Amino acid sequence: MATTMDHYDGFRTFSWFADFVGLPIDQVNFVLTQFTALILAGLFRSSLSPIAATPAARHVYGLIIGLALGYFCFGRQAIHLASLPALCYVAMRTQNPRNMQRVVLAIALIYLSCIHFQRQIYDYGSYTLDITGPLMVITQKVTSLAYSIHDGLTRREEELTPMQRHQAVQKIPTTLEYFSYIFHFQALMAGPIIFYRDYMDFIYGHHLPGSKSLTIFYDKNSQEKEIVLEPSPTLVVVKKVVASLACAIVFITFISDFPIQRVKEDEFLKNTSMLYKMWYLMLTTMLSRFKYYHAWLFADAICNNSGLGFSGYDERGKPKWDLTSNVDVYKFETSLNLRDSIESWNKGTNLWLRSIMYERAGRNKVLFTYALSAFWHGFYPGYYLTFASGAFFTVAARSVRRHIRPLFLESQRKKTFYDILTFITTRIVMAYMTFSFILLEFMPSIKVYLYLYMFPHLLGLIAIILPPRLGLSKKAHKQSAEIDLSETISNGNAHKTM
Repeated sequence: MATTMDHYDGFRTFSWFADFVGLPIDQVNFVLTQFTALILAGLFRSSLSPIAATPAARHVYGLIIGLALGYFCFGRQAIHLASLPALCYVAMRTQNPRNMQRVVLAIALIYLSCIHFQRQIYDYGSYTLDITGPLMVITQKVTSLAYSIHDGLTRREEELTPMQRHQAVQKIPTTLEYFSYIFHFQALMAGPIIFYRDYMDFIYGHHLPGSKSLTIFYDKNSQEKEIVLEPSPTLVVVKKVVASLACAIVFITFISDFPIQRVKEDEFLKNTSMLYKMWYLMLTTMLSRFKYYHAWLFADAICNNSGLGFSGYDERGKPKWDLTSNVDVYKFETSLNLRDSIESWNKGTNLWLRSIMYERAGRNKVLFTYALSAFWHGFYPGYYLTFASGAFFTVAARSVRRHIRPLFLESQRKKTFYDILTFITTRIVMAYMTFSFILLEFMPSIKVYLYLYMFPHLLGLIAIILPPRLGLSKKAHKQSAEIDLSETISNGNAHKTM
């Protein structure tokens, strides 16, 4: 198994171990690099803390390890890890800041698209680890940085949204700062995107908002300095590693019993009921998510073990380590509506899409945001079916929430009934939306739609057209407006898209 992957350029030093455990060499290399990064992250936090080491030393440490791990996993393909950000850095240095961000976005997306096309030509439909994954994260980094520089150099502070104001950058990074940010090992392999300002705060030790003071000392110039007590991430790291490994075990154990490829078989399409088809889609898409849970939880643990990801203290005084969390597994699997599901999944990408597209687009924000997300993922037809359905069902869900939900808020019994109904509906819609993302192919996905009579699509169309024409009472409209306002304030405009 480990020696039949002709298109994999990574090191094959541990092929013997891959054969022993029965896993492809690319997956073994990925796991080995992540465990190595986890160990080295602990050394980063203990031996190269902001107090013990200079920012330059911390930059160099993260950069060298990231380059080494990237070369180990991808071999000759690692040249793309340097080429894309190098071209974008030249653009940042040479272009007018007023339009530089668009140039960087174009360069990054065109380069990434070429690699996506190449992958689809030589290894269509394969899930072999290749350079596209890290390049997608690097694309997020360079484009978000370009827009942050644009905001910091060309726009007034009052013109910026709170998120843009926080991420604004007033000077172009030095070469070391830039490439350290791009290649830092904590998030190179599986993300998530770490925004430049957050990364620099981490490097300089300013990443401890609300940290508790330990003591005060004076330097040679009698200038008062404060030493802060950094909370230990050990318990959080252990929990996330255990949860990550549990997700990997679930995925490896059960995915072979519910392969997504079965939905292409005539026996499955013709000889099973509509209810069973929907149940199977729910199971196979849920199991596929466990692969992402494993990668993202482990990546979050690596970040936390290096000290990256601390976001302050909660109301009970307990430290929070969720700044780099890319997924909220419990919230996603128990969400009562599509919006909460989307917010809990791939949160770093959500923030990236929000910062460079959703908050900057004029009309058709949802459409443009989903289009960028699809283009960034690649060119498999299944991606576009998923994101087109995502935009459609987002509009449908908003219509239901605005016009139907207020009618069920008159009593706790009605609200409970509504919550149960939306919980089930969300599970069905999420499976119906995302199976094509995993299947990748166009015609097989369309066949599944047709054998399901496109029933969810029809219900979504009814939800968009009918409720606004039902003539809800003024009371319902007032309730809906009050609910939307309170939730917008509490969630910080959480109606962002994938």
